[in-house]
Amino acid sequence: MDYFPIFCQLAQKPCLVVGGGEIAERKARLLIDAGAQLTVVALSFTPQFLSWQQAQKIRLIQRAFTDELINHQWLVIAATNNDAVNQQVYQAANARQTFCNVVDSPQQASFIMPSIIDRSPIMVAISSGGKAPVLARILREKLEVSLPQHLGRLAELAGSLRDTVKARFSRMSQRRQFWERFFTHPNLAQSVADQHQPHIQASLNQLFDAQPSTTTPQGSVVLVGAGPGDPGLLTLKGLQHIQQADVVIYDRLVSEPVMQLVRRDAERIFVGKRAGDHCVPQTQINQLLLQHAQQGKRVVRLKGGDPFIFGRGAEELALLVQHQINFSVVPGITAASGCSTYAGIPLTHRDHAQSVRFITGHGKDITLPEWRCLAVKNQTLVFYMGLTKAPLIEASLLAQNMAPTTPVAIIENGTLPNQKVVTGELQHLAHLAQQCHSPALIIVGEVVNYRASLHWFSS
Repeated sequence: MDYFPIFCQLAQKPCLVVGGGEIAERKARLLIDAGAQLTVVALSFTPQFLSWQQAQKIRLIQRAFTDELINHQWLVIAATNNDAVNQQVYQAANARQTFCNVVDSPQQASFIMPSIIDRSPIMVAISSGGKAPVLARILREKLEVSLPQHLGRLAELAGSLRDTVKARFSRMSQRRQFWERFFTHPNLAQSVADQHQPHIQASLNQLFDAQPSTTTPQGSVVLVGAGPGDPGLLTLKGLQHIQQADVVIYDRLVSEPVMQLVRRDAERIFVGKRAGDHCVPQTQINQLLLQHAQQGKRVVRLKGGDPFIFGRGAEELALLVQHQINFSVVPGITAASGCSTYAGIPLTHRDHAQSVRFITGHGKDITLPEWRCLAVKNQTLVFYMGLTKAPLIEASLLAQNMAPTTPVAIIENGTLPNQKVVTGELQHLAHLAQQCHSPALIIVGEVVNYRASLHWFSS
């Protein structure tokens, strides 16, 4: 995060704009709208500045900028056409620990002005960190179309009801239920848009009459597959659930970019596990799901890849079934599919692989399946969590007369920017594994040869 986004309350607070041209005028207009006590200093001013002064909205100082003008200011904007003056303004503000924006020079500013969508009190700000302001403007235009003009009036109505709702419903869960019904009511938003007061009141009466349960509501658990790492591979349904969850219980294999999409105020519980190191035992994870659901919370169990492919998803749901807890499952893109695709390796090919097998390197009994069934032609093998078992995989497949020159690939951090792909031959698999770190996937089969021509994500 290059810039920390905040919304400032500037009403009746002294602010300074240096510059009297059209660009300074645009910045001044925003500060006036925010209610700031605005002073503008410049050698000359556009007619709009003079009009604002006549209306007593701003104070004008017609002279050259000097450092002491920044004293006692909350916020400063340098918007002259003189780079030396702008730099002087920035240095003077910086020395006084006052936030300063320098127009068209984000590298010399302590804050930047975003593109703004105003549906007051709903405000949306879009920033590219000064790197692509045209892109930020295009995004704003797209969002402007998507966000209805009455959104602000709906938010104002909600604000006027906060005390009433708090007095009417004593439990936080009851208030949450009310607000969810309020913002998803089929008629209320349209009535607000039409400013039809009788219909608005009828909808509110309906909402308040629908009394929520006074008992602890039934919670639920959603098992969500987060995919192999790239947040763009998270399903739309998975995204919806992690943004509605009260509690998110997540694994080590869930990437940080995916976690950044989780609802900000959700409780996050890390239960990461790796081979030989279970910081939270599986039985305790199962209990966590049950306990939070019994407290009436919406729980998301977020797992890397797909929860039903070597994810122990069925084991975690079994306890919920016993206690009659509502649950659902959102599948995710499994590592074999995502990582192989990002490595440029097709899992099947009509000339080389008519079948594909997924094998875990960490089965319950630590012994891998019958190697004779694996060491056959025209088949792709994908080993999950097999890095530490690479010597066993190599020796066992060779013992079943699989060709020593059979292509192999190890994909580390698949689908992420730091993805690493190591390729070679089966007879060298143990050595290749020493070059990689977990999480990694092993692919064995002729299809690996296609990486040379099909790799698209990284070289």
